[in-house]
Amino acid sequence: MKSTLKRMAAAALCLPLIGGFGLTQSVAQAADRVELEHEDMTLIGHMETAPGSSVEDGVVLMVHGTLAHGQMEIMSGMQELLRDAGYNSLAVNLSLGQDAREGMYDCDSTHRHKHEDAVDEMTAWVGWLKGEGAERLAVLGHSRGGNQVARYLAEQADPMVEKAVLLAPQTWSEGYSAKDYKANYDTELAPLLEKAEALVEQGKGDEIIEMDFIYCPDTRAEAASVVSYYRDDPRMNTPTVLGEVSVPTLVIVAGADTTVTDLEEKMAERVEDDHVQMTVVPGSDHMFRDLFLYDAADAATAFIGWH
Repeated sequence: MKSTLKRMAAAALCLPLIGGFGLTQSVAQAADRVELEHEDMTLIGHMETAPGSSVEDGVVLMVHGTLAHGQMEIMSGMQELLRDAGYNSLAVNLSLGQDAREGMYDCDSTHRHKHEDAVDEMTAWVGWLKGEGAERLAVLGHSRGGNQVARYLAEQADPMVEKAVLLAPQTWSEGYSAKDYKANYDTELAPLLEKAEALVEQGKGDEIIEMDFIYCPDTRAEAASVVSYYRDDPRMNTPTVLGEVSVPTLVIVAGADTTVTDLEEKMAERVEDDHVQMTVVPGSDHMFRDLFLYDAADAATAFIGWH
């Protein structure tokens, strides 16, 4: 499998490029858009089916990173590489509290979503895939989506899920959120978080706080959202959550990652576990741009091992 993907990469470099992945326009195809009704909202996903394959042969369910979507460059590129290796995949858009959400999250919108919402949405998508006839499943998450996939595995994993692959998953250290918030916005997080926590304690988690939030300056967020994303929570550290997981899991470290910089170090607590493996893609940035994505796809398909 690895040599096949490498040959495709080399051939693609000789042809006109689309995006950063060296995929030709004749090869690149739009994934099929699918919808799922869930808790009074429509969830959106994009299904990529390998030639000669069907849902019954298995599907890799894919979850994107922070405020992103299932057709961002790393997700669509990985779907194409999985397809060419014979794997079907469904890349979903987490709703982030919005109906039929597509594209990057609109920072002008009020944030009414929580980090942990992804677990229930993954459960819904797994149920949908089973209803469509899938007979085996794997899950894949990137960045924050990697932590959310790990939480799904720890809390609600369906027995049909055989393997998990986490691409540069989120890590966490005590006090990091406050330090990062100060660096990004020159504002102390503590008063905002204390206000949000007090509102949640009073049963007013839906009250709106005007603040800078995640990647969005000068926006608004519900108090419950502020608490979810910014409280000190050791389970934001993906290696910690993997200690609660029994599904065989591969963690792929981006060797030159400047976003999640301590993943390899923090994985030291997990690499001795029988169900966890780790590999490093030397030189890769957080998004596995260009040919580094082929290395990640090689590792993922070899680990899943359906072909």
